[in-house]
Amino acid sequence: MTSTLSALLYLGLYLSQTISTQKQILSKPIIWAKPDFMIPKGMRVLIFCQGTPEAVEYQLYFEGHLSAQQSPKQLGRRNIVMFHIPAMTPLTAGQYKCIYRSKELWSNPSDPLDLVVTEMYDTPTLSVHPGPEVTSGKNVTFYCQLGTATNKFFLLKEGRSGRPQHRYGNTQVEFPMGPVTTAHRGTYRCFGSYNNHAWSFPSEPVKLLVTEDAGDTSLAPTEHTSFSDLGLWDHTAQNLLRIGLAFLVLVALMCLLAEDWLWRKRAQEKANGASSQERRRRFRTRRRLDK
Repeated sequence: MTSTLSALLYLGLYLSQTISTQKQILSKPIIWAKPDFMIPKGMRVLIFCQGTPEAVEYQLYFEGHLSAQQSPKQLGRRNIVMFHIPAMTPLTAGQYKCIYRSKELWSNPSDPLDLVVTEMYDTPTLSVHPGPEVTSGKNVTFYCQLGTATNKFFLLKEGRSGRPQHRYGNTQVEFPMGPVTTAHRGTYRCFGSYNNHAWSFPSEPVKLLVTEDAGDTSLAPTEHTSFSDLGLWDHTAQNLLRIGLAFLVLVALMCLLAEDWLWRKRAQEKANGASSQERRRRFRTRRRLDK
């Protein structure tokens, strides 16, 4: 009984500690900007941060320092706050992160959001060789040129998620690409820059058309951008784990109570048996004395 009781108590303590640890894990929030991560100088930008449904407070950090804080207007699945930048300038361009609080716990920081201010320098020119129309499997090269010297160039494909390609150079750089597939079709622009967050005006767009080779039957990959609610999924999984662990603790306690009840019942039965034997012994002794 003692060993079983100790084992169950140890199990309950371990599960309680595990549940406590799980409660301290908050999924990181999701951060994004509108209209885009590239904002022309003087235009306003909105930064959105989304945490779990129980988030009660959000903080926005700019280059590692607290920039703003806000509470959501309503709790629930769409628990989102919005931070407003009235006019984009080189002073507001940079890296942003956000965190949120649920009860007394703070989440880990979101993935970084790099905001870029554009229209800071002259307009570059963009061209593609051997030409804007090629067959799949060929190689192409984009050339980005800027009249005034700079130190970095960026090439972007419109509608594509992820960070743009970059090359270092003074007045012109090359962006080789290939072998191309139909996935490379699209409209491209380039920018010049002196740093990662302050760019020139965009170049005129260059549209690349990739036609299928007659012998190419492969399927080209498709690109899409989706908003995945991983934070909410992580939160649901944690709740399910907590419920499972709580159920195990309840079962362990029920087993403990049942074993304790059986032990008391056996002890009572032994006591009753001993009492009955003692009464019989006394009765026999009395009868002998009477004789």
